[in-house]
Amino acid sequence: MDRAPGVSVRVKLTLTYAGFLMLAGALLLAAVWVFLLRYVPDRAMLIVPDDFSAGGVFPVRSNLLRLFAPRAAAVLAFLLVFGLVGGWLLAGRMLAPLTRITDATRTAANGSLSHRIRLAGNRDEFSELADAFDTMLARLEAHVAEQRRFAANASHELRTPLAVSKALLDVARTDPDHDTGEVIERLHAVNTRAINLTEALLLLSRAQQRSFTPEPVDLSLLAEETTETLLPLAEKHGVSIDTRGDITPVIGSHALLLQLTTNLVQNAILHNLPAEDDEGGEGGEGMVWVTTGVRPGSVVLTVENTGDSISPRLASTLTEPFQRGTERVHTDHAGVGLGLAIVKTIAQAHDGTLTLTPRSAGGMRVTVELPAAPLHTGR
Repeated sequence: MDRAPGVSVRVKLTLTYAGFLMLAGALLLAAVWVFLLRYVPDRAMLIVPDDFSAGGVFPVRSNLLRLFAPRAAAVLAFLLVFGLVGGWLLAGRMLAPLTRITDATRTAANGSLSHRIRLAGNRDEFSELADAFDTMLARLEAHVAEQRRFAANASHELRTPLAVSKALLDVARTDPDHDTGEVIERLHAVNTRAINLTEALLLLSRAQQRSFTPEPVDLSLLAEETTETLLPLAEKHGVSIDTRGDITPVIGSHALLLQLTTNLVQNAILHNLPAEDDEGGEGGEGMVWVTTGVRPGSVVLTVENTGDSISPRLASTLTEPFQRGTERVHTDHAGVGLGLAIVKTIAQAHDGTLTLTPRSAGGMRVTVELPAAPLHTGR
């Protein structure tokens, strides 16, 4: 914003300090006049004591004023100079932290988010402002780094199906005798993956922008709807789903919260215990538990599943875009790597939280906590 040049805060504070000092001096001189000089007679008085040992003329008010006025003016002039010089130095010292904050702001505006003020000293208004600014810079730096990683990963993920499509088209063009049906089938699969990735990116962007109309939603109904939809997938993988819980009213987007529930249950099904094959290979019946509950001021959706053991360190990274467990990348249902990232973004868009906790027996417990919808009581 372009602003017209004005008087600096340091000059204003200096003039304020000097003005108050001059006012205090003037009030002091006025007090001397009111309480001392006004009682001095304006005509000469001869005082003769009884013992004649001490006598003389009583001071006259006009003579005292003639002697007092120049000295009072000199004192006021000294106070003015002292106030200006002292006020200038004091204002500079007081505004030094603000100067550091301003310099840090300009540095951040130029693109350097790693700079920190780290203002020393006891707690005061300037230190609180500096600490808040440092916290904001740290969050901005982390957010920008996350966005850069996301852009790089998204570019890599989108580049892969495009490169595969180009290679398949080159094969079809250079080898006319190649099986056209096989090439078309592989192109269809690659194109489907690219479309799914693009739709996931659009959904993630929509959730981040909170571009939805809030409406009353019951998470327990979404859990039941998701279970019914994904039941064939669960049966295919030999996984049983147990859904139970209380009515959990929230205010939000029905479509986004349904996507959140679907992603969680689908992940719990796909990343479960390996199903027993037709030849009696190792495997077992996997389980998925979907529960909803109400807490004071919030509602909770919990999705648990059986599966391989996951370290807490790996669990903490699974909500980042395009992050997967190493054992999941080479499966047929690796997905696009945005499932839990979308869940986290949708939860944050609804002012909620997402918590991932590895189960001691294997698998994962995922908890989404959202603010409860206010109760409306009719009359």
